[in-house]
Amino acid sequence: MKENEISFYIRKSIFSVYNELGPGLLEKVYEKVLAFELENNGLSVKTQVPIPIKFKGIFIDSSFIADIIVEDKVIIEIKSIPEIINVHHKQLLT
Repeated sequence: MKENEISFYIRKSIFSVYNELGPGLLEKVYEKVLAFELENNGLSVKTQVPIPIKFKGIFIDSSFIADIIVEDKVIIEIKSIPEIINVHHKQLLT
């Protein structure tokens, strides 16, 4: 599956979860339910995946954790906040 097709299922799943649960829950709740919904749509899902840092040619464990990785191609960073600010964009880019 290509990224555009994966993103269609991701968006569909996000809307389904949001329409059912609504706003205001903890990120962890949305993560678990979204992972369940994505898997129900036939997608491969990994949650809380550590991302190492490559430094001087060596991979070093880090504190970077991907909330959800779908089909080993798309990272989902879950936010349950009233407003997205610059630091949230930086977190995703990192």
